[in-house]
Amino acid sequence: MADEPRSILTNLFNAAISAADPDRTISAHLPARPKGRTIVVGAGKGVAQLAAALEKHWDGPLEGVVVTRYGFGAPCRQIMVLEADHPVPDQNGLVGAKRLLETVSGLGADDLVIALICGGASALLPCPAAGLTLDDEIALNSALLASGAPISAMNAIRKQISAIKGGRLAVAAHPAKVVSLIVSDIPGDNPADVGSGPTIADATTTAEALAAIDRYAIDLPAIILEHIRNSATPAPLPDDTRLAGHEHAVIASAGVSLEAAAEKARSLGYEAAILSDAIEGEARESAHMHAAIAREVAMRNRPFKKPVILLSGGETTVTLRGNGKGGRNTEFLLSLAMDIDGVDGVDVLAADTDGIDGSEDNAGAFVDGDSISAMRKAGLDPAAMLANNDAWSAFDAIGALFVPGPTGTNVNDFRAILIR
Repeated sequence: MADEPRSILTNLFNAAISAADPDRTISAHLPARPKGRTIVVGAGKGVAQLAAALEKHWDGPLEGVVVTRYGFGAPCRQIMVLEADHPVPDQNGLVGAKRLLETVSGLGADDLVIALICGGASALLPCPAAGLTLDDEIALNSALLASGAPISAMNAIRKQISAIKGGRLAVAAHPAKVVSLIVSDIPGDNPADVGSGPTIADATTTAEALAAIDRYAIDLPAIILEHIRNSATPAPLPDDTRLAGHEHAVIASAGVSLEAAAEKARSLGYEAAILSDAIEGEARESAHMHAAIAREVAMRNRPFKKPVILLSGGETTVTLRGNGKGGRNTEFLLSLAMDIDGVDGVDVLAADTDGIDGSEDNAGAFVDGDSISAMRKAGLDPAAMLANNDAWSAFDAIGALFVPGPTGTNVNDFRAILIR
């Protein structure tokens, strides 16, 4: 792939990230100052940057604690930033979750809790319900990540075994008012699904969680299944009186970021089409649809006329079949690369907007019609590597990884297909 297409695609990614910049988004959603204290809690891969932006724009004293992924911190003066593991929970995450619950306990009706929630909070706030352990929650998380289930199904299950998710953090803050400022990484932007909704209740029931386990054949330890079936403390429902008067706002999302990328594309002289901001399903299967559209445009100039940039977002999933390295964006790209092998004039970037895709330090990778031949020249078998979930190694071998580093936000996957 020539440098110019990569530069164009990188500019589009940067425009998408800029649209979700906490310093831009948080100032328009600040609540009124309370009579009492202002307490800040939160979690997610971009929460430290949200906390720093809140400190910058808040007129008054603040105190509180947020939990982010290792290496994703940002300097804060009044808000403590803790770090924990992601995507597999660890002991520091458990300490952080308990610290959040302690921070909101004992508040009064004149106090305000500002909850900063973004993608990654589910894994960063392990807090097993009574009778379960951190190891149980780790086992659950590992099973969910390997299942290929959509994020909504994963979160429906997570909420049933947690002491903090599914609105429970907001209940712990009662009678203080809670205002949740949310950066959505969820297709459809349901605020209760972002980070498994620690401050947002939804109507998901135990029966629906059990149905999701059956539907996606998720192999869970017996102790977790037993707890879900017999839980005496289900997650609060939206009409719970302890949640009355609470407010929330989605301050950044994939849709807004894709619109910004489309505007950037037009400024560079390209028409742009947003296919969807809520694509789900298996990454490798979603790639077939994207590749088919790209080939149709490249070869027949329909349904969009060249030159054009096709954009999409959402959150695909990967069902683990092997033991390779990578994430959903590189898996998407390796599958797509095989479908556009030999097609001229198509250049693609897929990346996670938090800067990290899966198990390594890359956000995603670049692909064009020569990527597969380059892998074969390097002695690789692309199909075998896809079967082993080892897309990272394939792109590393041809120098096609995209490594912007942590971005400070998270509005899910970003995909751009440039057809020249």
